[in-house]
Amino acid sequence: MRALLLGAVILMPFHLSAAEPVLADYDTRTVTVPETGEFRYRLLRPTTLEPGATYPVVLFLHGAGERGDDNARQLKYLPAWMAEPGNRKRHPCFLIAPQCRTDHSWSTIDWQTKRALPLADKPTADLAAALAALDAVLAEEPVDPARVYLTGLSMGAYGIWDLAARHPHRFAALLPICGGGDAATAPRLTSVPIWNFHGTADPVVPVERSRAMIEALTAAGGTPISSELEDVGHDSWTPAYGNAAVLDWLFAQRRR
Repeated sequence: MRALLLGAVILMPFHLSAAEPVLADYDTRTVTVPETGEFRYRLLRPTTLEPGATYPVVLFLHGAGERGDDNARQLKYLPAWMAEPGNRKRHPCFLIAPQCRTDHSWSTIDWQTKRALPLADKPTADLAAALAALDAVLAEEPVDPARVYLTGLSMGAYGIWDLAARHPHRFAALLPICGGGDAATAPRLTSVPIWNFHGTADPVVPVERSRAMIEALTAAGGTPISSELEDVGHDSWTPAYGNAAVLDWLFAQRRR
C-alpha cells in the first residue's frame, strides 16, 4: 500500500538539530561485545519513574553522517527532538541511541543500489552491539517488553530492516525512514506494524528500495503503511518525525 502523508505537519522546534544541547539529558552507557569490545551508547530516561510502572523503549539507529567515536553526534534529529520537554511529557520512554563506528555500518547492504541484496548470514558487529545495548536496558530498567520500538533513518533504516528480519517477534513496531532491506525476508515481518517513509526525490537512497520492501510485505499478507513524500529529497525524517501523529502511532503499538 502506497500513500502520501496527508494533513497538517506539526513540526518540532529545530534549534536542537545539533547534539551538544541534549548531552545533559542522556546518560552515557557501555556494553561489551566480542567483536567491538567496549561499545558506548546514550540513553534517555523518562523524566519521572513512577513506582511499579513500566515504559516503552525506542532503539534509534542514526545515518551514515553521524558515525564516529564521540558518543554524541548520533543525538541529532530524533534523539534531540525526543529530549524536548513536550515530547518527554507526551511520550515518556527510554530511548537508546548507539553510535556506529567510522567506516562501519548497521547493515552489509549498499544503500545506494536499486537492486535487491540478500540478508547477510549474521549482523554486522555494530548492529550486534546495538542489540546488546537494547538487551542491557531491558534487563536493567523498568521497560515494558511489549512496547519495544525500532526506528532509524537512511543507513539506520537499513539496520532496522536487518535487525527486525532477524528478530521479528521482539518488536512492537518499525518506523524505517528512507531505507531498504532484503525483500525476501518480508514474510517474517507480516505481523509487525510498520510505517515506512521515503522522499520520492531522494538522491542518496533510491525510493525503489522502500517500494520493494512494501510490495513484498503486502504480497506476503502484511499491511504496512507507506508514506512517499512527493518531491522530498533525502531528509524525509524531518517531516516524518515532525508529525505528531507519527510518534503517537508508534507509541500506541503493542506486541501481540
